[in-house]
Amino acid sequence: MRVYLPATLPMLRQLVEDKQLQPLGGTGFALTPALRESYASGDTEELEYAAMREASRASLRLIAGDPGEKPELRRVVISADVDEVTLRPDLDHAVVKVSGPVRWKQIAAVHVDAAEAEDAVRAAAEVIDAADLGDPDAEFALGDAEDHELAWYAPQEVPFLLELM
Repeated sequence: MRVYLPATLPMLRQLVEDKQLQPLGGTGFALTPALRESYASGDTEELEYAAMREASRASLRLIAGDPGEKPELRRVVISADVDEVTLRPDLDHAVVKVSGPVRWKQIAAVHVDAAEAEDAVRAAAEVIDAADLGDPDAEFALGDAEDHELAWYAPQEVPFLLELM
């Protein structure tokens, strides 16, 4: 199953170094039966994109929770092919739990914000909790961040991407 794992730049660096990543809480997002049922229409590609957007929101939560003095303000989503997942529709339609670390050879692609998104990501990370609670201004800030498409990178490009940052 293709799973979208929320991450941060430090987590991505750790993945490159260790050649594996343990998703925080084992949480990922995927095109699950519950996600498919929650949409009136949409092909597989559109619904996988919806799962990836959920992972990008979760990446914002990771950025917001970063205790560092200056968190790196780019959302990261790691796409991986994982066999052992547990569906968690009790948490959300797209949520899955990964049973162990995801190895480098399972990585299909990495999606990262461009530098132009940093201001919008900063603003969204500051209000992500309020957006979750329905605050319309916070939802607007979140929408500004989500208007920035994540750039796609093949796994072999990731070390070079990180060097250039």
